[in-house]
Amino acid sequence: MTFDQAMFSIYERAKREASYNASIFLRMLTDNGGIQTARTLINATKPSDGYTALYEKGRLDLTVEALVLENQIWHELFTLDELKRAKTRLQQYGYGFPA
Repeated sequence: MTFDQAMFSIYERAKREASYNASIFLRMLTDNGGIQTARTLINATKPSDGYTALYEKGRLDLTVEALVLENQIWHELFTLDELKRAKTRLQQYGYGFPA
């Protein structure tokens, strides 16, 4: 699976499992690709509306931040600062990382 495919997968899962239609996220993916979309969202000064919606639904596991952090094969696509930013955001929202 490519990173773009993984990003489209969390879009589909959010729609199916959390009844959240992330239309802006889908447009970003289509226009900019997965890596640029992830960088944009991770580097934003505040969480996106989609992140907040998934938090409210108890599904932070479907966020870009979780996708990037939880599978080490994606780590090489991002800077250490971006990985740290993603982890900090998830921790601030009480995300329980899988063991």
